Amino acid sequence: MRSVTAAARKPLAGVFAALALGLAPPSAHAQTGSIVGQVTEANSGQPLSGAVLAVEGTGRLALTNDAGRYLLEGVPAGERTVTVEMVGYAAERMQVTVAPGQTTVLNLVLRPAAVQLDELRIRAGQPRAEALERTRTDLSVAVVQFARVPDFNTESYARIDENDFRLVSASPLSTFSIDVDRASYANIRRFIQAGDRPPIDAVRIEEMINYFPYVWGDVHGDHPFSVTTEVWEAPWKRDHRLVRIGLHAESIDTEDLPPGNLVFLLDVSGSMMPPDKLPLLKKAFGLLVDQLRPEDRVSIVVYAGAAGLVLPSTPGDRKGEILAALDDLQAGGSTAGGAGLRLAYDVARKHYIDGGNNRVILATDGDFNVGASSDAEMVRLIEKERESGTFLTVLGFGTGNLKDSKMEQIADHGNGNFHYVDGLLEARKVLVEEMGGTLLTLARDVKLQVEFNPARAAGYRLIGYENRLLADEDFNDDTKDAGELGAGHTVTALYEVVPAGVEVPRGDVDALRYQPQPDDPPLSDFDDELMYVKVRYKDPDGTRSKLLERAVADRPRSPSTDFRFAAAVAGFGMLLRDSEHAGDLTLDDVVTQAEKGKGDDPRGYRGEFIRLVEATRDLGLLKLTKPG
Repeated sequence: MRSVTAAARKPLAGVFAALALGLAPPSAHAQTGSIVGQVTEANSGQPLSGAVLAVEGTGRLALTNDAGRYLLEGVPAGERTVTVEMVGYAAERMQVTVAPGQTTVLNLVLRPAAVQLDELRIRAGQPRAEALERTRTDLSVAVVQFARVPDFNTESYARIDENDFRLVSASPLSTFSIDVDRASYANIRRFIQAGDRPPIDAVRIEEMINYFPYVWGDVHGDHPFSVTTEVWEAPWKRDHRLVRIGLHAESIDTEDLPPGNLVFLLDVSGSMMPPDKLPLLKKAFGLLVDQLRPEDRVSIVVYAGAAGLVLPSTPGDRKGEILAALDDLQAGGSTAGGAGLRLAYDVARKHYIDGGNNRVILATDGDFNVGASSDAEMVRLIEKERESGTFLTVLGFGTGNLKDSKMEQIADHGNGNFHYVDGLLEARKVLVEEMGGTLLTLARDVKLQVEFNPARAAGYRLIGYENRLLADEDFNDDTKDAGELGAGHTVTALYEVVPAGVEVPRGDVDALRYQPQPDDPPLSDFDDELMYVKVRYKDPDGTRSKLLERAVADRPRSPSTDFRFAAAVAGFGMLLRDSEHAGDLTLDDVVTQAEKGKGDDPRGYRGEFIRLVEATRDLGLLKLTKPG
């Protein structure tokens, strides 16, 4: 058995070479360390994906990624034995000394081995490995049985209980906060492109709908956004209405944006090693740096075992310095997200620009540990800083470790946006094409309240926005936090409405004793109105809300191209969620509707959506067991 000597053991080179603070790792990690490295094939030197590594006697396990890299965190300090196994290769065991709070590099090489067993058991680390039925060795044909290794995927999603129909007679008001996050669609795309069905709770239909740009009229008047409505028949249930409510904020050219005080808060912990994490992050932020102006300023704070400032506040026209600081970043160590967040806000506060865009941009795979402090303390910090005028935007990267629920939560509390970046094209969309909306807030605490006319509507359900619902009294309460609308942002909300006289598809509820009944005389003054829409918002630095109001007539019409497409996206989301409200809708129906709603598609986003739906159909993904 080979061993790694103390002389060969070292922290990852350059991880914190630029750190001047010298902060110690959190005490929680004082008696543990990490092991990182790469597993390669002896003959070719190529990385091996799917190798299983274990630290004997500790229960610490890891799988290598596509680049052959692995990370073993929380390994008890001392002499340890690491084993690595992979089908078709001879197993290896190596001794290594793990120092408290340190990261040890251990690269391993596997040599091919002939299989001479009558029966071969394969540990399937990837879902489609189970599609294999037989394998051949250089000696004989071996029958394959599958024994799955423990699931190393630690991605997490908040539970979503789909909105059900509500009776207008019992609940005439529907109130919710807007949502301009886009993360869910990009994340779903990642799953489908890998041939997997997305977890149910990863599917947030409102984020899918709002991922796509729509055509709106110009913004006029005293408000920074306009309100548009349309009424159509629901494609999945023709005797129901489908109502589209759209908000559109005015666009602002990049050169007209107020000066920015941006703090990049970047996760460089060991889990960020894979190509779709830190390497992609560097390229993505490089695109944003290219857009900076002399009046903008950028600081870079990183965190892993400790947090530190690697680039002090620097003018935007010194791009070489900013890009060099990004390029020098390397991944390694544990995660001290709480310390990084506090330092990032401290840096933003010291360089605060009155009337400017003061913002922390957090980029991570979501493994955001807060150390000795609690999640609640972190949320209080984020809320305190947002009230002082510094907002928070969150960008998620990578697979296998995505903490979607936590990242969405902290972005919401920070008056910012949450995006998932699965490639350079998505990075360009978020940080270049939509930079105004990502970085500049025009209206905050934006809430919608809809009142349904019982003479026209028997029931309704809001499609999506399950984690954005508000109590009806919150609409007029200016102390209640809600969503933010950025420059050029669009928000689409869809309601499925059951017309008066049509049975509402829900469980039996006894008739109310004291409320008006559906067969009572209609309110003649509003006989042609289906619903009444109200929107409240505050100016970015305001404390009192403003109100917009609009009546929606019950006049279904031929839908706009955008409405058709938004309905197709909603239908696809319902199918992915296995919604009981999808009726007889099929993936073919979604494709047909999306093709009719494709319209002018200069960036190809709608065409890509159609191909995703077709791939879901052709791969039979909806027939797979629903993950999550």
